[in-house]
Amino acid sequence: MDLLKFQIIAFVPLLLCIPLAHGWGIDGHLIICRIAQSRLSRAANNAVSQLLPAYASDDLGSVCSWADRVRFRYHWSAPLHYIDTPDDLCTYQYKRDCKDADGIADRCVAGAINNYTNQLLTYGNGKSASQYNFTEALLFLSHFIGDIHQPLHVGFSSDRGANTIDVHWYRRKTVLHHVWDSNIIETAEKRFYDSNVDELIDTLQKNITTVWSTQAKAWAACSKTTCPDIYASEGIKAACDWAYKGVSEDSILEDDYFLSRIPVVNLRLAQGGVRLAATLNRIFG
Repeated sequence: MDLLKFQIIAFVPLLLCIPLAHGWGIDGHLIICRIAQSRLSRAANNAVSQLLPAYASDDLGSVCSWADRVRFRYHWSAPLHYIDTPDDLCTYQYKRDCKDADGIADRCVAGAINNYTNQLLTYGNGKSASQYNFTEALLFLSHFIGDIHQPLHVGFSSDRGANTIDVHWYRRKTVLHHVWDSNIIETAEKRFYDSNVDELIDTLQKNITTVWSTQAKAWAACSKTTCPDIYASEGIKAACDWAYKGVSEDSILEDDYFLSRIPVVNLRLAQGGVRLAATLNRIFG
């Protein structure tokens, strides 16, 4: 059986899972899903409402980190959160790069986005009702579209997306990957938004409809239902141009790094939200 299409027998409630931080941190995924849900068509909003577990209270953002919390329960899902690319090439190719550590094709975040998009396209088809868990497909897809927009989720193979590069974020020791998952966002929230993620979301949504309005239409465009190869190619470029650039083992990253990188993080969060909404709107009509 294709592990990427492995059928989960039962939905695992988020509240029963141990919180773990992978991909964007909790706030990053929350931001992307909240932006997306605000941009859904009526049909897509109805479908999402029907598929969300009751405890989510119709808030996709509240369960947008579910896929991280179950990755060690669903061991097969771990490779689906990222793409490893050849060191220093700064390019992405699906056939070359979308595989797991055993070389099994399609087992990367781009392949996962394609898979769960295809599953959700059969929603409402009676013949597929017993084949897929559509609630899980929605939560996986929402999470993975977020992950592919975190630049270091399309990072270099040797350092596992900068997970092995030790740095200091101001005075705190961490790894470069975690800086992009959480530290930049958390520092921005504390410094500019009184530690209120809702204010950051409001700012990004306003920018999407004003200063980014023209770009946002281009972000949402896709000749297929979803376009993860475009998102991944952007990701590795951002990783090379911004995440890795100027960083070495034990680098101390402070204001120079933070202030020059926060615009990139904001852009990727906004793009992720717009594209998740566009994908769901195309799936559900």
